[in-house]
Amino acid sequence: MTQTLTTPDETAPPAAAPPATPKGLTVLLAEDDRALRRYFEVVLRRAGYEVVAASDGLEAMKAALSRPFDAVVTDAVMPHLGGPELCRFLRRHPKLSGLPLVLLSGSGEPPTGAAADFDAFISKPVRAEELGACLSRLLKRD
Repeated sequence: MTQTLTTPDETAPPAAAPPATPKGLTVLLAEDDRALRRYFEVVLRRAGYEVVAASDGLEAMKAALSRPFDAVVTDAVMPHLGGPELCRFLRRHPKLSGLPLVLLSGSGEPPTGAAADFDAFISKPVRAEELGACLSRLLKRD
């Protein structure tokens, strides 16, 4: 059996470049619900991100102070320190103020006023592609 080699048609438009993968980008994920935390970890890892997970806002704050992150995804309502408070802390910290912050909430409505110190709000339930697209936009990777 012989194999025929073909050359690309010079009149055909060039193939679209594959989407950029977020290699080397690390996301801090703060979610108190174990099942949701695991789901978000899997979603973010499949999208190519390295993920460091925290079970509450205080644990996330400590993690943010201990190593560099490229973005933070946080639940709004958590024990010890809620998402809006974590976002406010990060915005006021001189070295962390530029981090893209995504707030997730089951309430359906984003917080307003002083509690609205985040870059993006996603209402739960969160679709995998929605979270990936949001981070891609914030990290200018799309």
